[in-house]
Amino acid sequence: MELTFLKLGGSLITEKSEPYTFRSGVARRLAQEIRTALAARGKDFSLLIGHGSGSFGHFAARPYGTRDGVRTPEQWLGFARVAGAAALLNRLLTGLLEEAGVPAISFQPSASARCRDGQLVRLEVEPIRRALHHGLVPVVYGDVAIDEVRGGTIVSTEDLFVYLTRALSPRRILLATDVPGVLDEGGRVIPAITPATFPVIRPLLRGAQGVDVTGGMADKVERMVGLVEARPGLEVRIFSGLEEGALFRMLVEPETPLGTCIRSHSRRRCGRWVVKPPAAHLPPTKTGTLPRTGTSAGGLPKTASSLAGRPACPSRAPIKDGAPQWEPHPAEVSPLSPEVHGSTGEG
Repeated sequence: MELTFLKLGGSLITEKSEPYTFRSGVARRLAQEIRTALAARGKDFSLLIGHGSGSFGHFAARPYGTRDGVRTPEQWLGFARVAGAAALLNRLLTGLLEEAGVPAISFQPSASARCRDGQLVRLEVEPIRRALHHGLVPVVYGDVAIDEVRGGTIVSTEDLFVYLTRALSPRRILLATDVPGVLDEGGRVIPAITPATFPVIRPLLRGAQGVDVTGGMADKVERMVGLVEARPGLEVRIFSGLEEGALFRMLVEPETPLGTCIRSHSRRRCGRWVVKPPAAHLPPTKTGTLPRTGTSAGGLPKTASSLAGRPACPSRAPIKDGAPQWEPHPAEVSPLSPEVHGSTGEG
């Protein structure tokens, strides 16, 4: 049985900058794509869904500093309000999943989660395991939790995924966001990240837009890099769920070249991250392309003929002095692939 974890980001299913605003139209479409994908994959495929709290939990938590600890009567009141806001969003999403025909069943993390100084150390897993065994789709979400040191705290969906990965061993983790992938400071998608390349990439990542008390995109990528390093067979994909049909393709066709792939090692010669001044780079002939070096029998450039139908490495582009930049492997540069631009976000 192949198990996939799917997170529907808070910035995808809510308006992150507008308090308590649910994107019902987006969520309804995503639920339908999930239902269609489950039917296409059949009985040998199982799915666990998690979702962020977006403008529900984050706005509720910010006035009380819930993530950092819960000690005063006012903070405990805030703790309860955050739990209520997170549960409300969960009910809205789960209702749309059920309406679409997804056999979704919600599991409230705060009912069993226990933390130690912000780290999740205990969660009841057996009910989730049984639900998966019987063909149901468990739904978990970012929630509050009792903490042995801080009194109370917040556990993010990524915290839950890290813990559940040890117990359930998913093959893939999909993080559906409101951006096309992990973006560098120039707004370009970084196609692949490994533990070896992450230290150079980390300074390029920006935090979340809107209110996010759990760290934003940079923190999420760091957590996923640590996870694939600990479990080399695991693959994580970060992509945009705003593109119609993208979630369906990611669930049905795992090799779909969308967004950013995080894995323990690179599967092919794609390139490397380097720090060079702009003068050391070849000038692009136009945005997102490189000079052609001849053509193959099929009319494609020789450097790209072997890449038809395969994910392309990012192209060269002018950079600032001293800024880390992706340098494509000379044997695998495709001048046919446009750069993908967008904003940073996630929740």
